[in-house]
This record gives sequence, structure tokens and C-alpha cells, in this order.
Amino acid sequence: MDHLSQWLGLRALAFGCAVSERIAPRLNPFPHFMAEGQHKQNPILEALGLQGGLIVSCQAPSDSPLHKPEVIAAMAEAAAQQGAVGVRIDSPAHVNAVCDRLSTSTPVPIIGLWKRQIPGYDVYITPQFEDARAIAQAGADIIAIDATARPRPGHETLPEMIARIHEQLGKPVMADIDTMESAIAAAEAGADLIGTTLYGYTATTQHLNPPGLDLLNTLTQLLDVPILCEGGIASPRMAQRALKLGAYAVVVGTAITGIDAQVSVYVSALMGTLEVP
Repeated sequence: MDHLSQWLGLRALAFGCAVSERIAPRLNPFPHFMAEGQHKQNPILEALGLQGGLIVSCQAPSDSPLHKPEVIAAMAEAAAQQGAVGVRIDSPAHVNAVCDRLSTSTPVPIIGLWKRQIPGYDVYITPQFEDARAIAQAGADIIAIDATARPRPGHETLPEMIARIHEQLGKPVMADIDTMESAIAAAEAGADLIGTTLYGYTATTQHLNPPGLDLLNTLTQLLDVPILCEGGIASPRMAQRALKLGAYAVVVGTAITGIDAQVSVYVSALMGTLEVP
């Protein structure tokens, strides 16, 4: 039994609901534009219990002492114990470590991804299907992929990749987008969740500062695909605002687990090399 099946089984026992141990090949068959201000039902997402909660991104720079599977797994366990409804984890090794640790303590869904730099391409969040396969095999419950309009390696298209993840891996897909246009394209391609993850981090949006709350507000009114607010959430007040704007859930990383970045900012401020508003 994989991590998702175990999680769904535990929720079934806890809430007395019958949840299938297999994900249907097509998880998002409904029309993607908003009707009467409501999300269309998606039983798998509902069973995972992400709505209205905090998802903690437990990652560390590759040159950080924290970039070890056991450390990332401890971060994830701490987040789950304090009420996080899910965690977002990078790389098969880290996903596998988190999956093993959470399965014996506080199981919550894992959004898995694999950041890979491929020469000649700007796409780096799970850029190819084989990366998604490795993340799924490591135990991720949801696969996060770059869903911007940028070219993908191997001439793979976004609709093709999402379809293959659904049909061959049986996993929901989180589409990391940067603009309204890429969000609409991701919805049309069958994404199960859409995240504002890459707002401010692409050539098209580099002049903008996350969090993309205006983009979030537009997307939650336009699309019936659940929208996650991710990127630039620096305080509980920001997280509350995102939920009030219609976010399905809120993903926070650096402000909680980014020890390297946070310490650097504090040191720079105290040394006078950084202006603090």
C-alpha cells in the first residue's frame, strides 16, 4: 500500500467514509470555469483534507547543512505535529524519507516535486515525465510540475504530461503557474490543483513581487480548479488574507523552514547592509 492509500485509509477510519485505494485515471473531468462560485467536487482532493489549511514547504538549498533527507523529514514531522495539513517536498530521496517518517507518526499528504536544471531550459520544477515518475515512486501523493508557458525538454507538452501522470502514475497534479494565462492553460490541460508558485520568478513576471494576491483573487473567481497560494507568504496575517481571497489552501516555505535565508536577512539587517522597512 502506497502513502496515499494509507492516508486515505486512515481518513476513512477516522471519519467513517469509504475512500477508494486507487485514484481514477482522470481526476479532473469537470469543466474548469467557475459556475456559481463553487469548486466542482473532486473526491480525492476532498479525502486528502487540504482545504483551508497550511501546507509547509520543507526544503533547503543544496549547499545547506539542512539539505539531508533525515533533516527534511524531521521538519515535515514537526510541521504535521503542529497542524499542517500537508507538506511540499523536493527530490525523490527527500520524499522517500518524509514518507517513511510520516507513515509512523503523523501522516499528511505529500506534494512532491523534483527541481532539476536542464541546460537550455528554464523549466526546473519536475520538468519531465520521468521526473514525475521518480517522485511518485518515492511516495508522493500529489505531483507538482512547472505549468508555465516555457518550453519543456523533449518537446513534451503540458497536456501530455498531465495526462501521463494521471493515467500511468494515478496521481493528482499540482500546476505551478506564473500568470493568469498559464493558469487557464493548466486548467484546460486537466490540472487538479493550481498554485501561484512561480509568480515573480519567471522572465514574464520578474518585475512583480510575490505573493500574487491579485492573481489569486482573479483565479479563484474565474476557475473552479482549487487554487493554492504559494510564494511570498511571510506572516500569518498574509496567510489569512489569502484564504479570505478564496485560496483552497496556503503553502508557506521560507518564512517557516528557510533557516538559511532568514538568518542571512537578520544578519544583514544588523550589520546595516540591508534596509528594513
